[in-house]
Amino acid sequence: MSEFQSTASFEQIGEVLRRYQSFVLLSHVRPDGDAIGSQIALGFALQAAGKNVRLFNEDGLPESLAFLRGAERIEQPPAEPVVADVVIALDTATRPRLGEGCLHAVSKVKRWLNIDHHVSNPHYGELNLIDPSSPATGEIVYELIIALGLPLPEETRDALYVAVSTDTGSFQYPSTTAKTYDMAADLIRRGLDVGTLNSNTYDNHPLRRLELLRALLNTLELSADGMVAHWTLREATRRELVLCAEDSEGLIDVIRAIRGVQVAVFFEELPDGNSRVSMRSKDRRYDVCQVAAEFGGGGHSLAAGIRMHAVLDDVKARVLAAIQRRIDAAKGDVSHPSTPPSSNH
Repeated sequence: MSEFQSTASFEQIGEVLRRYQSFVLLSHVRPDGDAIGSQIALGFALQAAGKNVRLFNEDGLPESLAFLRGAERIEQPPAEPVVADVVIALDTATRPRLGEGCLHAVSKVKRWLNIDHHVSNPHYGELNLIDPSSPATGEIVYELIIALGLPLPEETRDALYVAVSTDTGSFQYPSTTAKTYDMAADLIRRGLDVGTLNSNTYDNHPLRRLELLRALLNTLELSADGMVAHWTLREATRRELVLCAEDSEGLIDVIRAIRGVQVAVFFEELPDGNSRVSMRSKDRRYDVCQVAAEFGGGGHSLAAGIRMHAVLDDVKARVLAAIQRRIDAAKGDVSHPSTPPSSNH
């Protein structure tokens, strides 16, 4: 097997899964539904196939996803390196996003698989299954499981649905395709309880999340042309409301939905002195992945993020200026009329 293949086939991935016995599955820091869902889904499929599997995440299991079958298998990485045949990184655009603890825990494992849907992924695995056209890593995992004839137990079934539902805005974002709905239909035929899963995913938030939304709305600002909306979470607010990392998940869609807004931005002050920026675009002419790349970040054309070691007010000024430059450039490009966005959210 050659090192760092750009794109692996399902069969090449399947050869590794069949050949080796022990696997460690990882996902990115501050995990979302696609990250945790993909881990649980592939992990339980491999376990049902007779493999030894561990599921590590730097930050552990988010409270909001504790309802998932098999969620108790998500563990924070141990202090000492583990012994395993293969590491599988899921839904993680760059290796550092896995976290220092996870990277140390798997530092003695030589074989790496990288399964993801971020266009900015640099193919850091020994084998890389990267599909930027896919709306979620969960959909890639589903296709892999079906193609290889792996078992699809209840834990895998439910986790796949939540992975894809959360990363498509409940099947609303432009990247959602007929394949996405076909997958959901197949999972329902396999016994998936849509009502219960949707209720647990979308209608079961702690009160502090609503208090956070109120605080964020008080910081909301619009650009002069009304095309950019942004709000800010300060560290003092995080401490006052005793927030968890996942409490802000999906809230950016509130300001993305404002009529006339094309780019929504969530600025966040982190306790370690860093700043975090999340961006959403409605139109791929305003490619927020390219904006993120200017500051060492990445993601998708319609959804991207940045982490910077800089004072938040400075970060805001620099990022908003970069977004405005891209908007102004798109306005001036009369030869490139607006087209419906087709990349992931």
